[in-house]
Amino acid sequence: MNSNAFRMPAAALLATGAVALLTAPPALATGGGPGGGGPTGREGGAGAVVLRADLDVALLNKTVHVPLKTELNEVSAPETAGKTALTVTLDGVEDGNAVSVLRADVATSKATADDRRAEAEANLVNAKVHVPGLPLLSLIQVEKVSSKAVCEAGRNPEASANALGAVTVLGEKVTLSVGGPTKVEVPKVGTVTLELSGTRTTSATAAAAALRLKVSVNPLDLNVAQVDGEIVLAEAHCESPKAPGPDPSAKSDVKPQAVAPAAAGTAAPGVPRANLAETGGGSLTPYAVGAGVLLLGAGAGALAVARRGRAS
Repeated sequence: MNSNAFRMPAAALLATGAVALLTAPPALATGGGPGGGGPTGREGGAGAVVLRADLDVALLNKTVHVPLKTELNEVSAPETAGKTALTVTLDGVEDGNAVSVLRADVATSKATADDRRAEAEANLVNAKVHVPGLPLLSLIQVEKVSSKAVCEAGRNPEASANALGAVTVLGEKVTLSVGGPTKVEVPKVGTVTLELSGTRTTSATAAAAALRLKVSVNPLDLNVAQVDGEIVLAEAHCESPKAPGPDPSAKSDVKPQAVAPAAAGTAAPGVPRANLAETGGGSLTPYAVGAGVLLLGAGAGALAVARRGRAS
């Protein structure tokens, strides 16, 4: 009786101890903890202008130069303009009268921008451009020109420009070439070089100009000796919004999960099956063997005590 009383607890203890050591501990998968707010991004930028003039006007006395720098319907996002006529007054030019630089049936510019998209466009319809000293002869007359620039977050910027219909320079009809500048020379009047549909894009910006004119004319009238410089028609540009970065405050959707005890003869999660097959045991085997030896020793001691009691 006493022998059975000591043998059964020892055997049961050994069995439960071996099972406990071979059972894999629970494994948890956790997401990152909460953090500060992420960047909110930045709005893009956009702008447009119907006409931009940068001219140097030399008067007949050869000692006075009058700069002519002006823009028509120049806007920055968010803004829209639709003025169809532009006049300027220059001291010593055309007897002090206003110089009509541009007249058009339609002259509009528009620019919009937010944190997702920036866009600008400019349009001219039936437009005539004049320079000082040539009040009756148009420097250039165009039927329709337009430009557009679009910069969207996460996408490549785009730019386009068009010159449609007839183009007349210093009274002569011309055919514009996409392969390079077009040069128009008029004896005793001057030279105009036109560049058609110029566009430029980078990874974050876009710009377009429907027509770019290099001007060099010598009217020799109304006290104007020479006009040199550049005129740009229908110009648009934009800059992409800065995309917001990842928000570290967002919590992970992964929830803690406990791994069930492995069945006999199968590998616990996280313990490669190849190791078990090749060596006959996994990384927990030494612990299980050591515990088993200790428990066997305890059982043997208990049996010895029981035998001494029975012998006495």
